[in-house]
Parts: sequence; C-alpha cells; structure tokens
Amino acid sequence: MTVVSPCAPGGLRVVGLDGMRGLAALYVVVHHCWLLTFPGYPANTGPGWLGWLTHGRLAVVAFIVLSGFSLAISPARDGWRLGGALRFARRRARRILPPYWAALAVSLMIASAVPSLPLSAPPTVRSVAVYGLLMQDFLAAPAPNGAFWSIAVEAGLYLVFPFLLLLRRRAGATAMLAAVTVPVMLIGLLRPEVSTTDKTTGYALELAPLFTLGVLAAGIVTARDRIRRLPWCRLAALAAAPVLLLMAVQGSVWTVRHYYWVDLAAGPAIAMLLAAVATRRPAGLVRLLDSGPLRALGGCSFSLYLIHLPIVALISRRIVAPHAGPGLPAFWVTLALAVPICLVAARMFAAAFETPSAGSLTRWRRSDGSAKPAQVSGSERAVNIPHHQAGRDRHS
Repeated sequence: MTVVSPCAPGGLRVVGLDGMRGLAALYVVVHHCWLLTFPGYPANTGPGWLGWLTHGRLAVVAFIVLSGFSLAISPARDGWRLGGALRFARRRARRILPPYWAALAVSLMIASAVPSLPLSAPPTVRSVAVYGLLMQDFLAAPAPNGAFWSIAVEAGLYLVFPFLLLLRRRAGATAMLAAVTVPVMLIGLLRPEVSTTDKTTGYALELAPLFTLGVLAAGIVTARDRIRRLPWCRLAALAAAPVLLLMAVQGSVWTVRHYYWVDLAAGPAIAMLLAAVATRRPAGLVRLLDSGPLRALGGCSFSLYLIHLPIVALISRRIVAPHAGPGLPAFWVTLALAVPICLVAARMFAAAFETPSAGSLTRWRRSDGSAKPAQVSGSERAVNIPHHQAGRDRHS
C-alpha cells in the first residue's frame, strides 16, 4: 500500500495508526496474561510495578476513539459526506463479519471442549444466536469468548455513524459532540447506578462519546495550518496527566468502579494524540509507530484480538498452572509462551480470514469504480479490538 501524506486530498492512510493498533492489541494480550495469573481483580494482587497492567479498559477507550477517527478520515476529506449508508454498511460487513464468525466458531469449539476455561462459558442455543447475530450488547447470553462483547458495541456505533456525519455537516463539530456527550453525562448523573454497577450489556451508549471524539479529531486532516501546527502531543499529555494522577491516587478498585467517568475524561487525550500522529509530530514517535514490525503487528491486530483470549486461557490453566509456581513465575512463563503463540496464530488467522475479505472488498470497490485498491486498508480499516471480557472482567 502506498504511503500518502496524512492530509493529502484523496489519501486515506494516516501514517502511524497501524502501529497504534498493534501496540494496543499487544497490551491487551499482556493484560490478560496478568489477569489470569493474579486473582482478585479489580484489586491489584500482583507486584506494584505491574499495576499498569490492571487497566486494560484504557485500551477500550483508545480503540473506540481510533475507530471513529479511522472511519471519519475519508468523509472529512469529502465535506463530511459518507457516500451512502448502505454502501458503508456493506463495506463494514465485508471487513468485520468473516473473521468474526470464524473466530466465533473456533471459540465455540474450545468453550465446548474445555468448559472450565476462564472468561468463557459453554455455548448454548441462546449464546450461539445472540453472538452470531451480534446482539450481545443488547441481549445477555453466556459468552463463548469474553472478548466478543465489544464487536457488538462497534456494530452499534456503526449504526449511528451516518447520523454523526450528518450532524457534523449540518450543525458543526460542537453540536455533534454535545448531542452525544450531554445525554450520556446526564444519565450518569441522574442514575448513578448506571455508572458504577457491573453490567453485561449497554456499553455502546456510554462509549458513544469516545467514538464521537474520534470523528471530531478526524477533522485535523483538512484543518487550517494554524490548527495543524498546534502542539497536539503536548496537549494530549496535559489532558492525560490529571486522569492518570487521579487513577494513581484513588487506586484500581475505585478506578474500575468509575470507568464510566474515567473513560470520558481520558477520551480527549486520546483524540489529541491521534491529531498529533496525523500531523506527523513528533516525528520520532511517528517513525516508531510506522516501523515495519509495528505496521505488521497492526495489520493483524483485529485477528489478534479475536483469537488471543482462548489461547492465553488455555496456556495459563492447562500448561502453566500445573507446572509453574504462582505469582511472578507463572506470569513470566505465561507471557513467554502466550505472546509468540498468539502473534503467530493471529498472522495465520488474518491470512486465512481477513486478507481474503479485504481482497473481495477491493474487487467490489473496483467494480463500482468508487475507489482505488490502495484505499481499502490503512486508516479506513476500523479498529475492532481490545475490549474484552464478560461481566465484571469487561472493565479490566
């Protein structure tokens, strides 16, 4: 794929986004290695210096914002026009459903064969129907793979994406952000139990402002030079500092119970970081994110997210637990085995189920003359990874 200037008209790829996807996906894998080694979540029962692995939920924030940003780049360059809601839906279905359904089939088989595996449950007729139809954010059902809850969240956000673009085009950026964020904040204030109680469904509503922030940040690709020259990376660091300080002072238990508000507070920092990467500043960070290994990792990040959890759970429970001592020894062995196995499996899975679907999408787009083949990947690829675990573990 040709690398184009991040703000060049007609170009879709923003240099560095694949690297961000890859790093976030890898973080989720390591987080799950930690989660299955040290019991007691949301308390950090491992060493204090591993406490940064407690908050896998922050990857959820990053991926949701990045999803909105990636999908909105092309419309932002076309006057915030989508080019047809049905066409957009077909592209999303071709991109997401083949690997998701393949991973669902594998997860169902593993959950049936190993019913005691953590973060999954033996399949039922209800779970097969609910997860097969991507209804798990609306209907509760036993999860064959605890990571799959977020795919339904993404699907729900895809439904509102055309309306967000319409608001952005007709009423402006502030009105679009307010239309989504104000109701979510009011619900959290008027019904505190919604923002502090564990749940299994309904995450699309509370994560919608993050997705909208990503759409808003995509405007950087056509912004005036005065806006693009702002120190976006420094602004992102300033926005993130109070959130990280609050999390450190209050501790993991408090943070997990208040993710509803922590997410909203962290979202602007992620959006500004994306603006920094899109304007290629700082150059050193962008070069790192666009390095070959990170681009390759980002290229299979969706597959890595889809299939990593059963692999980590099998290694943790069936291989490591019977032979390694508890605590740090088990964590290091799990990490050493799970990470390379997950990476290799993800590359193979992507080659089998993602690349063919991307190829068919390219051919379909060629047939209607609407885009060049090089535009299929890169920033148009939505980020449908790391949200994880069912029930309480979804917050981790």
